[in-house]
Amino acid sequence: MATHSSSLHFSSFFSPDDIICQTPYTERDAVIRQILEKLALNRGIGNVKKAFEAVLEREKSDSTVLSECIAVPHARLDTIHNLIVGIATSKVGIDFHAPHKVHMVVLILVPKDQPALYLQALSSLAKMCQNQGAFREAANLESAEDVWRFFDRGGVILPPYVCARDIMSNDIIALKDNDTLKQAINLFIEHHLVDLPVVDRDGDLVGVVAAKELMRVCLPDYILWMDDLSPILHFEPFANVLANEGITWLAEIMSQNYAVVPEDAPAIQVAKEMTKKNTDRVYVLHGKKLVGVVTLPQFLNKVLRV
Repeated sequence: MATHSSSLHFSSFFSPDDIICQTPYTERDAVIRQILEKLALNRGIGNVKKAFEAVLEREKSDSTVLSECIAVPHARLDTIHNLIVGIATSKVGIDFHAPHKVHMVVLILVPKDQPALYLQALSSLAKMCQNQGAFREAANLESAEDVWRFFDRGGVILPPYVCARDIMSNDIIALKDNDTLKQAINLFIEHHLVDLPVVDRDGDLVGVVAAKELMRVCLPDYILWMDDLSPILHFEPFANVLANEGITWLAEIMSQNYAVVPEDAPAIQVAKEMTKKNTDRVYVLHGKKLVGVVTLPQFLNKVLRV
């Protein structure tokens, strides 16, 4: 059954009965198991052991610590039909295998056949997390009812759909439009990348430099038709590029053929642009400004595994 979440409050997915206020446990696995056991009694999530294994399996792939205060472990289960949330708080702190302890654990379970639901919930939760102080105070509350009211007063509503900004990385490595080929080669090698966006002084995306385009410069078409490669056995064409890398401006090799989406575009549009442009990355824009990138592995992980 599909869930239409355009007007669903995050607090509607749990009640005070699903909240463990001031858990006595201080280790991640014990807290997760405690929440699952409570949800099994209240919500009928099925086999606790299997749910526990599914949550820990997800924990292996990436940290679910959302901020300095909160962790959001999660799993997809085929035994449930709607999003289920359980919460535990701790003044002392919980070791979540991160550099710092967390004080609130928000465990999210989603049906396996609704891949967007977790991302919608996470997006709404991330907005609340912008106020770290409030979460820290909520973790100190003494009753489950007060914790539930904290979320309810926040008024956070699940977005109607997952958008590009929800799945993008804002850790962007980019070239400046006045850089030379030398800087591009250095970044390709240093960061093991095959495409680099180029931005102007305002941060606007103005082009993309691709490593394969660099190869095309090194090996022009006529070389590809040569049967006898003896004249270039010592990489003579590359030597020519190397000699001029410091004076070759990116404008000479920069491409305008790349995939972009607005940051508020539905995430499914990212997949469409990837396929349409036959590329493994889509750049995310706020106006013309480059604000993020979604790669194919990121997309698959977020939509099919997270």
